[in-house]
Amino acid sequence: MKIAIIGAGAMGSLYGGYLSRVSSKVYLVDVWQQHVDAINEEGLKIDEKDHAVIVKPEAVNDAASVGPVDLAIIFVKSINTPAAMEKNAVIFGPNTLILSLQNGYGNIEKIAKYADINNIIAGTTAHGATMIEPAHIKHAGCGETNIGWAKSKNDKRIYEISEVLNSAGFKTVVSDNVMELIWSKLIINVGINALTAILKLKNGDLLAGNETKDLMRMSVNEAVKVAKAKGTEFNGSDMVKKVMDVAFATSENKSSMLQDILNGRKTEIDTINGAIVNEGEKFSIDTPVNLILTNLVKALEKSK
Repeated sequence: MKIAIIGAGAMGSLYGGYLSRVSSKVYLVDVWQQHVDAINEEGLKIDEKDHAVIVKPEAVNDAASVGPVDLAIIFVKSINTPAAMEKNAVIFGPNTLILSLQNGYGNIEKIAKYADINNIIAGTTAHGATMIEPAHIKHAGCGETNIGWAKSKNDKRIYEISEVLNSAGFKTVVSDNVMELIWSKLIINVGINALTAILKLKNGDLLAGNETKDLMRMSVNEAVKVAKAKGTEFNGSDMVKKVMDVAFATSENKSSMLQDILNGRKTEIDTINGAIVNEGEKFSIDTPVNLILTNLVKALEKSK
């Protein structure tokens, strides 16, 4: 299977790196030239808990050299999805399956403006990864990958994708409830990412004090109320436990939002906590904690 990873940050590199061990045609597509060059020259180093792995996917910054693929996995920030789809259009053939494993809300709708909705798969991952330096990442947490068709249909190709991901070491489950998938991952990000960015803490550090756990609980409960208004059936207590379980499982991970703040980059706050605020307004649901978290992260962005 010919696979392209669009956006080879920490998570894109993690998936592309391990997929390259089960498929000979894996391409990491990214604009960071130093990262691309280092991967091609030295291989990609992945630090695991007690050992390191060197893998050798091919890295490029020009999709024209790749051409159409069987599977494109999108890992760019949600704010960069339209630009990534336009710039890498040559990768998306008429039969290319497109899997979004991005954070944030609204990615499927953005991708569907550039590709056939029948070829789009929505997904979530509970893995965590941190960029150390060019061509060097840390695998900071493991968990399930869940995937489902963006448009409900009976198409067995999704099981081929699941098989490939499983063979690469990513425990993958196929779901027929894509809305629940997307909202579950969004709620997890709501409870973890902004707080880690504001307080400059690793995921697991949020569990060390009652103050941070209370903020996690309040932000998650607001998100659950909004998700229910959108037609999901989440239980607030269950989701709070799930978020804390993920924080524990990825204890050593620096969230993508924290990494953005530390590196002076724009975050995805508008499509995570900000999305809860915006969707809540549509249903007259108050989301004061998520509004505060959103504004604090935006203030941090402006302070750089």
